[in-house]
Amino acid sequence: MTDFRGAHVLITGAASGLGRLMALEAVQRGARVSLLDRDAKGLTEVCEAIQGGKGGAGGFVVDLSDRAALQATCAEVLAQRGGVDILINNAGIVSGKTLLECSDDAIERTFQVNTLASFWTVRAFLPGMLAVGKGHIVTVASAAGLAGTSRLVDYASSKFAAVGFDESLRMELKRLGSPVRTTVVCPFFIDTGMFEGVKTRFAWLLPILKPDYVVRRIMRAIAGNRSRLIMPRFVMTVPVIRVLPPFLFDAVLGFFGVNRSMDEFVGRH
Repeated sequence: MTDFRGAHVLITGAASGLGRLMALEAVQRGARVSLLDRDAKGLTEVCEAIQGGKGGAGGFVVDLSDRAALQATCAEVLAQRGGVDILINNAGIVSGKTLLECSDDAIERTFQVNTLASFWTVRAFLPGMLAVGKGHIVTVASAAGLAGTSRLVDYASSKFAAVGFDESLRMELKRLGSPVRTTVVCPFFIDTGMFEGVKTRFAWLLPILKPDYVVRRIMRAIAGNRSRLIMPRFVMTVPVIRVLPPFLFDAVLGFFGVNRSMDEFVGRH
């Protein structure tokens, strides 16, 4: 089991959405938290909301797409607040545009935030976990990291990479004989505003998930050392469907409305 009591939890993308809720929940469970986000105002509000928890909260303003700045911030966290016990790479962005509509800069930024930032944070904090013989690394990916769809070419590609990152890291840690654990989280669309406007054809099978529910499931998965959390359960059929020829796989996703889910996307303003 992974115990939050007295643990130092670092969360990226913590100024709003899932990151904010996970920070509040971690403190409720007895953790002290370090929070990273580019939104200074949002970070301040979260830190003020959770002051009084064990060790309080430390907010660090940083653009996760800036590798040098992120690495410097990770070093600052280590110097000011010590080693990290639970690292939650939660930050993510989405353009919601077709491949040809996306700018070069937007595509690169999607990968920098959704994928590469995890490399830099893990490289910063994993040595400390290995030294003390414990730790937990959480990658908040997406159901889009299991099945791609239109208007999510950049996003889905970055999340496929995030899923592969977690899997390869898990295998690497096992090869090293390390007790450090990993958890990858692959949820369907979540009602945080990030995917405002998305639709689902069969809400009873593929519901737009509620943030509070998702956070509860994530925290339980971390505490229980689950290696993978997929929500809702229907998304777990994707690996099975993949045995079909591509034209049938595409037809199944089309029937369930997945390939049209982004048609009315507007995103967070």
